[in-house]
Amino acid sequence: MRADVRGFGWRFAGRRDWAVRGLDLTVEAGERVLLLGASGAGKSTLLAALAGLLPSDSGESEGTIKADRPGLLFQDPQAQLVMSRSGDDVAFGLENLGTPPGEIWPRVDETLARTGFRYGRDRSTAALSGGEAQRLALAGVLAMRPGLLLLDEPTANLDPAGAVLIRDALARALAPDTALIVVEHRVAEVLPLVGRVVVLAPGGGVLADGPPDRIFAEHGATLAEAGIWVPGRPIAPRRASRAAGDELLRASRVAVPGRLPETDLAVRAGRVHAVLGPNGAGKSTLARLLGGLLAPGAGAVRAAPALAGPDASRPPHRWRAAALAGRIGSVFQNPEHQFLAGTVRDELALGPRRLRRPPAEVTATVDGLLDRLRLTRLAGANPFTLSGGEARRLSVATALAAGPSVLVLDEPTFGQDRRTWTELADLLAGLRDDDGAAVVAVTHDPDFVTALADDVTTLGAGS
Repeated sequence: MRADVRGFGWRFAGRRDWAVRGLDLTVEAGERVLLLGASGAGKSTLLAALAGLLPSDSGESEGTIKADRPGLLFQDPQAQLVMSRSGDDVAFGLENLGTPPGEIWPRVDETLARTGFRYGRDRSTAALSGGEAQRLALAGVLAMRPGLLLLDEPTANLDPAGAVLIRDALARALAPDTALIVVEHRVAEVLPLVGRVVVLAPGGGVLADGPPDRIFAEHGATLAEAGIWVPGRPIAPRRASRAAGDELLRASRVAVPGRLPETDLAVRAGRVHAVLGPNGAGKSTLARLLGGLLAPGAGAVRAAPALAGPDASRPPHRWRAAALAGRIGSVFQNPEHQFLAGTVRDELALGPRRLRRPPAEVTATVDGLLDRLRLTRLAGANPFTLSGGEARRLSVATALAAGPSVLVLDEPTFGQDRRTWTELADLLAGLRDDDGAAVVAVTHDPDFVTALADDVTTLGAGS
């Protein structure tokens, strides 16, 4: 037996609601399990508990939970790469386990080969693309030969090619007796790896458990209604209801050495502009340039007078912070990088208060965003205790709170279940169609492009 969970529950400190509760689950050696559930159902909390990463002083627990030699791979590989050389990073865990020195480097080399890592031990971890870094992080976990491998949306931040490489690496590298529990919203892509599906119920416990074909045949409609990405259910497009408006922002031959080659892009009112490309192509760098958060190494970003107002003679990166937030809102790839306040409500109020909006207007803005993005029940929660999907919705809401005319989002839909994805897509479509706002979205999500994108810019191949 690799995992045994009995009546398990966990509530984060300061929270009224339980993140997960009343959960019973057994996973045997060699089982491959896909763990599903709506955003906020407790999937990541369960994985953290199985990995022993929920300190007793950070919340309240009930029931029992046991795991046999667990190893956890996060969404973001940078969260677990600790050394400057790739080989040293894989060796780090082995050294901490007390592995005999003579066994360490042969095991490092073997695991790097099994996971498809194309460089040697000396490759700098800082020089890796997102997909390469994730394969290295996977090698570091597998080298320790876990009895239970836990994957928390391991391909969420990767381009489609990088995601395929991770799934292929898993198929090659997993030992027959290693159990696997993987959390992944994009169900269809991971189904070939698993033989069992467990669905967490939003209120606690297990909603469904069994072979994938039976689960989706018997519970497909219920699961889709609960927010699960059930295979074979397409997303309806949201076409623009008006003609494109005036150009608000233009990047002309912008470049950042080593991060973004020379690029042109025009942002127009009433349009959703998707920025595509492989990991390492410079998409996030371009987003920061358009958002006024980074000065270009070459070229220029210019705002139209209608957007820039009295700052029309200066590029966005030279505007005052409050003026920038009121004109161009930015949403980072990692939501926690932009949280500053102790509660969700205070986080949403920061922008309007900085713009000196009246208290009644601040309250109305915050309440409206809490409701539209299903965050009302979390208004008093610490932003750093939210699930990945909840944190993403909060980061979008904080950018919207200042009422910008241009919204720049980096991977806006990662970590969202089908229901919250739909609500977020509807919100962005409404900003475009009803408010005439311009939306720029860096994304690897093909459904987002199909449903919402009016314009597309594809950056070249990265490393």
